[in-house]
Amino acid sequence: MTATREAGTVPSTAVRLTGVGLAVFSGTTVALQSRINGELGVRLGDGIAAAVVSFGLGLLILLVLVPAAPAGRRGLHRLRAALREGSLRPWQCLGGACGAFFVAAQGLTIGTLGVAVFTVAVVAGQSGSSLAVDRAGVGPTGRQPVTPHRLAGASLAVVAVLIAVGDRLSEPGMLVLALLPLLAGVSIAWQQAVNGQVRAASGSALTATLVNFAVGMLALLAVFAAVLLVRGLPAGGLPTEPWLYLGGPIGILFITIAAAIVRFTGVLLLGLATIAGQIVGAVLLDVVLPTAARHPGPATLVGAVLTLVATLIAAVGPPVRR
Repeated sequence: MTATREAGTVPSTAVRLTGVGLAVFSGTTVALQSRINGELGVRLGDGIAAAVVSFGLGLLILLVLVPAAPAGRRGLHRLRAALREGSLRPWQCLGGACGAFFVAAQGLTIGTLGVAVFTVAVVAGQSGSSLAVDRAGVGPTGRQPVTPHRLAGASLAVVAVLIAVGDRLSEPGMLVLALLPLLAGVSIAWQQAVNGQVRAASGSALTATLVNFAVGMLALLAVFAAVLLVRGLPAGGLPTEPWLYLGGPIGILFITIAAAIVRFTGVLLLGLATIAGQIVGAVLLDVVLPTAARHPGPATLVGAVLTLVATLIAAVGPPVRR
């Protein structure tokens, strides 16, 4: 099935809401991944090394899983054919570089910011960029206009972020550190769009996920090599707790779900629903299992609730004609 044919079908409200539910679930797993990779970065004393470990384990799993699955082998064959014919451009396979940046930001900042503030900073970048990506038609759904429902949902999400981090405006160091997840959020929208194109061309969400991890791993290894030249190996040794190595498998789940459902939801609605899951999971994690960062205050909790409302507003709008 080509991206053009898929883009010509308008999904029903029931299908879109099912996609929203899956996106919310995947968002909660990202919050958990953020905590794991953040803690791994603290233990290793190097956020980039933590990202390499996380992405590397995910890539190893996919290198075994995709060729072993008939759908994965068919997907690889279709992907090669699409690249050879020009129906899929090489730049559309580079979404993994954005994923690498996101995972690196987790390892570098969450130990200080906490999962909740990290997540709401991602929201600020992702909301506006999702509107732009949908409007430009980068994703498999084609061009989607900026409707009142979608604009209201994205705008409210940004307001929610400002409320959530309002009590930290007097901490310049925190705000500067929050720029990393902000930029990571901007890149996520483009990643979801082009991964959806790879899934459409290959007919396999697993194949799209493998491409994402392979490209991301190459990007991380290049950065890690430069870091090694400057400051040498990480100060901390590899931790022994098995749960600290689950970031990669969780990333596989998230990327696969996103690549599979973006053609039904569009980039903006997928992003907002994912964010809703992330922010709920992040707040719960920071309350139950806090890091060295502060517990989320009332402002962060209000921001989390407003993000859920923003997602609902964007989700209940009429289907967009393509």
